[in-house]
Amino acid sequence: MSISSSSSNDRSIRSLEVVTRLMDSQFRIPGTNFRFGLDPIIGLIPGLGDFATFIISGIMVLTLAKNGASGFVLARMILNVILDTLVGAIPILGDLFDFAFQANQRNLKLMKEHYQAGRHQGSALKVIIPVLIILFLVVAAIVWGSYEILKWLYNLL
Repeated sequence: MSISSSSSNDRSIRSLEVVTRLMDSQFRIPGTNFRFGLDPIIGLIPGLGDFATFIISGIMVLTLAKNGASGFVLARMILNVILDTLVGAIPILGDLFDFAFQANQRNLKLMKEHYQAGRHQGSALKVIIPVLIILFLVVAAIVWGSYEILKWLYNLL
């Protein structure tokens, strides 16, 4: 799929900049340079808040996909959204994470680099394969740890 047109991409970027600013950096804590948006505030609503911010971030990714973003940039953006959603779902720690991580800002930066500077081209395999390897190692560590705990408990009996 090729990129539609420059003016279409410019409009997409401008509209997503507005949404990103609202979600990640609309407000500033007085006396500091720390900015935050509605994402961590909405995320305080148990369950529903994290789902709502996931949908908004997902719309950004879909907009990019419709405008011909490479598999590589889409994979990186999806990882940002998944990380933001999974960690954001953890009570208290996730809410603090939402204030700092700002997945939409990260994704907007990736989008601008992709469209304006021609970066992040190519296949998603560069992102997916390392993630799958890490996931496999984490699952293997969990299985091994569980086995060791069960073995230890069995020996206690």
